[in-house]
Amino acid sequence: MIAFRGFEAGDAAVIASWVDGPHALATWSGNSGFTWPFTPDQLVAAHAADRSRHVIIGTEADGTPVAHLIVLPDRRGWSARIGLVLVAPAGRGRGHGAAIIRAALRLAFEDLKVHRVDLGVYPHNSGAIRLYERFGFRREGVLRETTLAGDQWWSTINMSLLDAEWREPPD
Repeated sequence: MIAFRGFEAGDAAVIASWVDGPHALATWSGNSGFTWPFTPDQLVAAHAADRSRHVIIGTEADGTPVAHLIVLPDRRGWSARIGLVLVAPAGRGRGHGAAIIRAALRLAFEDLKVHRVDLGVYPHNSGAIRLYERFGFRREGVLRETTLAGDQWWSTINMSLLDAEWREPPD
């Protein structure tokens, strides 16, 4: 079981170490403006520059970060977008992704009281797509060739979940 807290500047070095190359950076951050080589300072600056985002850090019992994501509500408070979802390589396949998505959805639907949550995911990230579908996210469509990763254009699958559809899957 992991615990959750907000982002601390000291988390940035640990999180940056999970991004092991340009392909991993593009898969994780898309068009967020991060560049390779990815440095902790980029993450600290991004989180400091946008105070409207809710950053969730999943931690082991000793406080070591094992997962990261943001929830970005719109200005009206009707919807929110989940982004920058990343689980430590050693934590993948151990339920950390499900745990942090569950925490993000609880924040969005129960605390922020939004009507809709959406996210974008690349078609090659099949594990993430399966996870989101387990939580009830539905595919809305494909945004064609949204991200240039190296010399390849990647399309983005947009997925959403409405408050009436929100249910917590069993662990």
